[in-house]
Amino acid sequence: MIQLLIVEDEEIIRKGLQYTIDWLSLDIVIAGVAENGKEGLDLIRKLDPDIVLTDIKMPIMDGLTMLEKASEELYKIVPIILTSYSEFDYAKTAIRLKVFDYLLKPVNDDKLYEIFTKAKNFLEKDRFIHLLEGLSNTVFEESSAIFHAKHSSFYVSKLLEKIEHCYQIDLSLANIAKELKVSESYLCRAFKSECNYTFLDFLNRYRVQKAVELLASGEYRIYEIADLCGFSSYKRFYQVFKKYTDNNPTEFIKNACCVVKNED
Repeated sequence: MIQLLIVEDEEIIRKGLQYTIDWLSLDIVIAGVAENGKEGLDLIRKLDPDIVLTDIKMPIMDGLTMLEKASEELYKIVPIILTSYSEFDYAKTAIRLKVFDYLLKPVNDDKLYEIFTKAKNFLEKDRFIHLLEGLSNTVFEESSAIFHAKHSSFYVSKLLEKIEHCYQIDLSLANIAKELKVSESYLCRAFKSECNYTFLDFLNRYRVQKAVELLASGEYRIYEIADLCGFSSYKRFYQVFKKYTDNNPTEFIKNACCVVKNED
């Protein structure tokens, strides 16, 4: 569930937002309600909500000051401003606070559902991307270290450059050795000695890492990702992906989504 904090000093509006909107249909739960920015900031600190819907002009502390203080304290929230036409120019100053969107008073239910649906989708995608990036970093952090390390062998450095920039195409150690004018057996031994991986093992590891990044984007079908990451076939992609992640790509996405839901 996505947690929402409502900060509004006008009781009729505050109560209306609480009780006239079907928040559960949006997979959102009201975690807290505050009457001014000071109370709102205290609840942000206590509840760490996902979304904060706040008025601007309120007693004790205004909404923008509240959001600014929360930002300074590194709370990661999606702020949505509730404002009137007369305050709209003032509300534009909230751009630097990365306000997600604005709702104009009186609140239009259709517009509210539209904005909160966008906010929910944004949050879910953001969580999903961070989860997959985290999984990617956990599984492949050693590969990154190898890329950034200084290597004594000129040929190993060149081989790593080739992997990094040409992993999308068919790569053969024999062809690279021929291009570098060195024997394939020497290149194989040098790479294994400095990187602790065989050429093919490291290449596949890197391709799967790139595949995870593309899966996280949500912009490609699995067969497209297989091709973009240099796998000779869809079947081969499944086999290699499962070897390094213990899941095939479809299972990996499904399991990641389950983790995101469980975090809610």
